[in-house]
Amino acid sequence: MSILEKTILKIQQLPEQRLYEICDFTDFLLSKRNLENRESSPSVNVQLEESDFSDYLSNLEEYENRLSRGEIAWK
Repeated sequence: MSILEKTILKIQQLPEQRLYEICDFTDFLLSKRNLENRESSPSVNVQLEESDFSDYLSNLEEYENRLSRGEIAWK
């Protein structure tokens, strides 16, 4: 049995309230990985510079959501 299968079985045995914690933790791990990938990739900053004003509102909302999830930070 793979580690993925073992982990899924354990998660399935948890009460629903604990699943929210698991979901939050996996979001944290994914955002941490995304942050590490962005820090090693110079193309991230280019995406915001090349965005079109027609998509301004959706880009702004996405940026605010990423800030709130901790994927990016003010410097």
